Amino acid sequence: MPDSQPTARAALRVGSVPYLVGRPLDFELEREPGLAYQRAVPSRLVEQLRAGELDVALVSSIELFRRPGYAYIDGLAVAGRGAVHSVQLFLRTPLERVRTIALDPASRTSAVLVEIELAARFGRRPELIELAAGADPRAASADAWLQIGDAALRAALAPGAPPTFNPSQAWTERTGLPFVFACWVVGPAAVASVAPALFQTARDRARGGTSELARQAAHEWHLPEHDCRDYLERECVYELEPAAMRAALFAFRDAAAVLGRCEAGLEPRALSPAGVRR
Repeated sequence: MPDSQPTARAALRVGSVPYLVGRPLDFELEREPGLAYQRAVPSRLVEQLRAGELDVALVSSIELFRRPGYAYIDGLAVAGRGAVHSVQLFLRTPLERVRTIALDPASRTSAVLVEIELAARFGRRPELIELAAGADPRAASADAWLQIGDAALRAALAPGAPPTFNPSQAWTERTGLPFVFACWVVGPAAVASVAPALFQTARDRARGGTSELARQAAHEWHLPEHDCRDYLERECVYELEPAAMRAALFAFRDAAAVLGRCEAGLEPRALSPAGVRR
């Protein structure tokens, strides 16, 4: 007789970034039963999400507007309402003279944001130099280099850091909106089955852990603990009201579409613990 036992439900495949900035959203997920959890740089997570190798990933917000069928977990994001030190444009020449920028190979959203802000400020677009995976943008011959993640944070906070331009600060000053660097993007095949409450619960459980995360980072990187705590507790914004998140995301979509960096007509759905928000 055929086996009448029900088939075990496949584990939800979740990916997140290997940076400190993601820990207040994801570190509780590592212990969550029923998840197949991994970490990779944003560009790699995007590749896996597109290939159907991940169901949900904490990835660059621009990806929402580059493929149809995505959704996002409402209210949860890696965002900022001003300067965020883990995304920096380091300058070898004054900003108004920057013509070439070496990109961090892991970046997606941040590269587009820099392009948007320089176009808005100077009416021109720089030449963006894309590097191979793993390459150090500091080593490239360019007027400036874009760096993201822990390396950017350490470099920006270190004594004797080079001059910088902070694109999220420029965005908020110009638009009055927060900037969403990344969010939980849900692949088309998982939209109907994913449980958004799982991600909100992980965030709720992590709220009290930022001081310990800051202490560990400060010890590992030989930085002042108060700088690391300020980064996690003041600079980075992990929860947004749905209306504010939508406004920020769609303003970014519109600005990026003008530059040909995404599809203007895409409107991904927002998934909340109460259901689907259109």
